[in-house]
Amino acid sequence: MTALPRGETPGSPAADDDVAPPSAAVPAPPTGDGPETDDGAPGTGERAEATDGTADDTADGEAGAPTADAADSDDAAGGSGAGTDAGAAAEADADAAPAPLSEAEAELAAQRELRERIERRKAEKEGPIAAGGKLSGKAADLLAAVRAVESGEQSATAFFDSPAPAAPRRTAPEPAPARPRVPEPARAPRSAPPEAVAAAAAVLAEGGAPAALAGPVAETLGAQAADALRADPWQLLGVPGVKPEQADGFARALLGAECGPDDERRTAALVGWLLERAALRGHTALDASEVRAALAERSVADPEAAVQHAVAEGVVLVFQDGQEDEQVHDGRESGTPEESDGDEGGSGDKGAGAGQEPVQVLLGLDRYALAEESLADGLARLVNACEKDADWSQAASAAGSPSAAELIRAVAAHGLVAHTGGEAARAEPAALITAARALGLRALGATHSADGRRRLAEATGDPETAVTLTGLLSAEQGPGRDGEGAIAVDLLVVLDAPQLDVETAAVLVESLADGTRLVLSGDPGVLGSAGAGRVFADVLAARACPQIVSRTPDPGPIGELVSGIGIGELNQVEAPGKEVVIVPVRDAGEAVHRTVQLVADSVPRAIGVPSSDTQVITVGHGGSAGTRALNAALKQRLNPGPGRFGGFDPGDRVVHVPAPGRAEPAVVVSADAEGLHLDCAGTEVVVAQDRVESSVRHGWALSAHQAAGMRWPAVVVVLPGDAAQGLSRSWVYTAFGRGERHLSVVHGVDQALPRAVAQPPAQDRTTRLRTLLETPAG
Repeated sequence: MTALPRGETPGSPAADDDVAPPSAAVPAPPTGDGPETDDGAPGTGERAEATDGTADDTADGEAGAPTADAADSDDAAGGSGAGTDAGAAAEADADAAPAPLSEAEAELAAQRELRERIERRKAEKEGPIAAGGKLSGKAADLLAAVRAVESGEQSATAFFDSPAPAAPRRTAPEPAPARPRVPEPARAPRSAPPEAVAAAAAVLAEGGAPAALAGPVAETLGAQAADALRADPWQLLGVPGVKPEQADGFARALLGAECGPDDERRTAALVGWLLERAALRGHTALDASEVRAALAERSVADPEAAVQHAVAEGVVLVFQDGQEDEQVHDGRESGTPEESDGDEGGSGDKGAGAGQEPVQVLLGLDRYALAEESLADGLARLVNACEKDADWSQAASAAGSPSAAELIRAVAAHGLVAHTGGEAARAEPAALITAARALGLRALGATHSADGRRRLAEATGDPETAVTLTGLLSAEQGPGRDGEGAIAVDLLVVLDAPQLDVETAAVLVESLADGTRLVLSGDPGVLGSAGAGRVFADVLAARACPQIVSRTPDPGPIGELVSGIGIGELNQVEAPGKEVVIVPVRDAGEAVHRTVQLVADSVPRAIGVPSSDTQVITVGHGGSAGTRALNAALKQRLNPGPGRFGGFDPGDRVVHVPAPGRAEPAVVVSADAEGLHLDCAGTEVVVAQDRVESSVRHGWALSAHQAAGMRWPAVVVVLPGDAAQGLSRSWVYTAFGRGERHLSVVHGVDQALPRAVAQPPAQDRTTRLRTLLETPAG
């Protein structure tokens, strides 16, 4: 295997003045390194990036005390990152039960109850469906927002707690005329009542916790937060950013001698915290053995009993996906925890009869479990409700490429289609949208970012065909809703599908009328969504629908390089126009210096791309060459100023995080009493003063997850030596593929880069969607 072409050499005169041409290659050793925790980001490596635009993109936490900053929860989630993938063996978690029942009987009773609940939910679907009624959290908030604007009586950004139930869905009629919209300030979270905050602050003071937590505690626990904390101090763990050690200290101060590591209140809170932390890394469930192991590391003497208690208290749900819940063997349930401990990866067969599949026991939070079930049911509905005999042959014959023609024919015959390909393959969904609109259908494409929306509109030649997914769900963009609450489209193409988290996907599918065709299109090699779930990967793995693989390669040296990375090869490519350049560095300090030099001088002069169109991408937020350090250096060079508006000055490039999972590049325009005025791709956004610190960061340098779904004319990827452990094939593929005309790699990781590319991508998220899609209905 050969490596990337080398370019500038430290110390050479050309290195300081220009972007050097490619030259020698570097050999690649065969083995790889494990992931390393990103400073200030949850998890490690690729998983550490999974929350970019979420908790870690809001503010930097303070060490040593409980803090309301969600970034601290990322540190708590850190470690090596190992043990977060579901790989524990065949085992069945036992539900808490009355003393006279055996463990097998208790487990069977709990599983029967869960199955009855699921069957009741399925039975309810035979009657009128309240779209989105099963959702919670972000998914419910999104659906509440779109329902609030259906009548036109409320603004598109208002959220309400009690949306009216939707009538039974029918095929969408013609949309109502679009209503004019006016820009609105970014929505701030609802504040808790002042009296609740004051009461919570008093309890926090008794326990030695900082008063700054009073507001987040009241928002999380409600008006009775003070009473809740006195009764159960470990409920403090439900506040983003609070670590178990901090909650333990708070509980000891309040409870004194009554406080112990095996207190059921503590163990239940820990189980919930572990599942919440896993969701930040993309998991919708965890193997029960992983939860027990994590509890043991937190000094819980009987992790099995702790899990049973958490299930009995409704903190988590338990799922058994290996075989029927009622099946037992030799009087005991197959894969009971006692018989399965120590079997890695579900390969153990103790307690299971010959020919029996081992049972994997998963624990999950209610919000993600219901979202996955709703999404699986909704996708099945779209598959079954679609007209299958549509004749689009003439449109397929007129398509510009064989892959586009194949996609058009597949969509004509199926209600759900998956389409995969690189950047050049985006022309195929664009051709599909154009062809469908020519047939008189209401066809629309939804993208992950405003930049993706712009590129799709350029490909179709019609700005009305492209929206962002957030804008579509909030009714701020697109055709709006019909009289029955469904999005008024006949064909919806979701581009950048790997960025689709399970809650957003669930509310989207719930919003589509029967008969609507849905296409999920994206590059399976890029990093996954910032939110929990792996929707696109699970749909592909379950083979729930036809899959169209594009045969359109990405052009040019960058396309050739990225295509090789996708199959595990870091090849030398010819780059006569300096499209790909390697800049070797010895340490992080030199990496920062050379990055600033490239963005401010070399790339604009040698490539012709201005600094404003050059994006820096690095592995994580922390470290000596993370986004924080790079942004500080780039601001000093490109837009120096005192930062008089909360650390920002007019002209600063920033990233705005209006909600978890969303990162929108912007430029600071001004500031006044209303807040910080930003220009987000031509849209003015006002961020209130009290939200600036938590939701706006400098954006000359981004992480790869923040950059996913976007492209820039030139990209500088920074790989300092301390980033070696955080590299993976998916990370490199994503970062290197963000440049349109030019890619510079500030290279300080030696052979760690080719090793990371050579390692096959791993299943890094535990979800249930694939199993639900593969399980026949009924």
